[in-house]
Amino acid sequence: MKKLKCGFCGTIDSKDNPVIAGDSACICKSCVNAAYDIMEEDYNISDENDTGKKAEKEDKKIVLKTPKELKVILDDYVIGQDRAKKVLCVAVYNHYKRIFKYKPSDDDIEINKSNVLLIGPTGSGKTLLVQTIAKYLDVPLAIADATSLTEAGYVGDDVENVITRLVQAASGDINKAQRGIIFIDEIDKIARMSENRSITRDVSGEGVQQAMLKIIEGASVNVPPNGGRKHPGQEALQVDTSNILFICGGAFDGIEEIIQKKLGSNVLGFNQEKRSKADMKNVLHDVEAHDLIKYGLIPELIGRLHMITTLNEISEDDMIHILSQPKNALTKQYIKLFEIDNVLLKFNKTALKEIAKKAIKRKTGARGLRSILEDIMLDIMFDLPNYKDKTITITKEIVLKEDKVKIA
Repeated sequence: MKKLKCGFCGTIDSKDNPVIAGDSACICKSCVNAAYDIMEEDYNISDENDTGKKAEKEDKKIVLKTPKELKVILDDYVIGQDRAKKVLCVAVYNHYKRIFKYKPSDDDIEINKSNVLLIGPTGSGKTLLVQTIAKYLDVPLAIADATSLTEAGYVGDDVENVITRLVQAASGDINKAQRGIIFIDEIDKIARMSENRSITRDVSGEGVQQAMLKIIEGASVNVPPNGGRKHPGQEALQVDTSNILFICGGAFDGIEEIIQKKLGSNVLGFNQEKRSKADMKNVLHDVEAHDLIKYGLIPELIGRLHMITTLNEISEDDMIHILSQPKNALTKQYIKLFEIDNVLLKFNKTALKEIAKKAIKRKTGARGLRSILEDIMLDIMFDLPNYKDKTITITKEIVLKEDKVKIA
């Protein structure tokens, strides 16, 4: 009978070193032991590396920059809005300091989180501020639009679906999601129509505000991993919202009139002093909780949004700076885009000023700048591959479409 031979080392089967036969291969005892030792060593090294990585990751989370250092990061991406930046940096610093560095002591003092409300006109940078700070902190961020939310049982998104988006942003990691940030935009669109409580259901207004109270305050919420009523058969996930930072934003169009009445301006009667246009613009900075209640937010919700700050309307000079200064400025993006085709792109100062003027007229804030630039650059980009190794300068006349593009 032919003896078995190890397919790895060539050893013949023996009592001291038996060979095991498989379907299409053979292996001896010595090779099995050697393979075991190699795998065990690799596993230990891998385990040590994973532990080290986890420790490094935890250290990275614990080492937080100060509010001043956070503001420097925001300054690289967002022009102006210093007051709003300070409020957001302090809120974020305190929130994550509370999570990573605070250890409960015997004195039973608990530090509660401080949620934020950002009030400012459209395109003033509310969303960009939140996106930038979440990106730096490397925490999951979920952005939701309050206009799509409805009271449970009605067509639309349940409030709990906002938590689902955060879990999805954390790639299904519940622990990571529980330390994330949720930004609810257009919060002013769910205001009730009057201060008086309605006897009829307001499914996309006061009803949504009531539903938001629990998750903003901090509670264990059962959320479906793939969204609400659209997948009724799925098993719910339990998420604790106690350490989730909620930031709400809205334009609150028309709240200036409520503040003006409170300040005693624009009322009927003789000898009334008219406020200047500059004062009218700055009146938003005088907003208080009572003004928001008059606007249509319920007192319970305002009580859970502890830090309230306002953003200024973007001026022409700010628009010019937004176009050219931030790290991801639009002009820098176009210059990079042209570089790919080996074309040098330049913008004159007069051209930037004219683009800023157009954006101010449209009243869409900074987000209107891209559509203006796309319109200006369309014909140039259509023929861009033909301009290889050339220089294109965007002038005021090109922005106004009074002159053709000059290529050098």
